[in-house]
Amino acid sequence: MKANLLRFDGTVEHDPAIDTWMKKHEGELGAIAREWFEVMRRCGDEVREVFHDGCANACFGDAPFGYVNVFTSHVNVGFFHGASLHDPARLLQGSGKFMRHVKLKPGTEIDAAALGLLIEGAYSDIKARIENG
Repeated sequence: MKANLLRFDGTVEHDPAIDTWMKKHEGELGAIAREWFEVMRRCGDEVREVFHDGCANACFGDAPFGYVNVFTSHVNVGFFHGASLHDPARLLQGSGKFMRHVKLKPGTEIDAAALGLLIEGAYSDIKARIENG
């Protein structure tokens, strides 16, 4: 029995709407958002993206694995199946059934290596869910 996965219509290799959105977020918050979305973009050749629900989403094909959103005082780097990710650095926040996020604030240290591993893990996880049913 295959699990039902969230799917987004309209994913593309590079969504110009994301670039437009990023340009609206200048300063430190915008720089943080751009940095971590670029990490998601580089996860693999199958990465597609879509601007959906007001934020930049990274997908494996049409199945989202991560997103970046900018708020007034922080940036969320989020994961659609974050509850199942290995998180030894305990960066993930949230208590939902599936989703989790990492909150990044200017001037606050973040374990960049650990966040990078979470992004890689989210990509690998969705890829396995798609390829193995």
